Amino acid sequence: MSLISMPFVDTGFDTGLHIVGAVVLIGTIVGALYAFWKFHELPIHHADKKKHGQMGLVTILTWIGFIWHWVWVLAVIVAYVDSETTIRNVRKIWNDTTPSRQQEEQESC
Repeated sequence: MSLISMPFVDTGFDTGLHIVGAVVLIGTIVGALYAFWKFHELPIHHADKKKHGQMGLVTILTWIGFIWHWVWVLAVIVAYVDSETTIRNVRKIWNDTTPSRQQEEQESC
């Protein structure tokens, strides 16, 4: 008999604690992987909900994003930014013929 007694050693309770610990560990790993998966699927669900025209591109970028995470950022940008409206706004700014304040001030002097 040792001087320091170890509680729960060589008992059924010891085995039960090991089983509980293993279940908690596996459950935590599975839960973390599931949360990671659902988080990575956000761009696909958003593009599907908005009937996005680039659904295939968003899906492919999301799948590649599992390996290279910076590609997933591109998937988020493509899914959440309405490219048609953005292009229209850029064209409107580019073709805008109204004079700027600097031009008005120079003409008035």
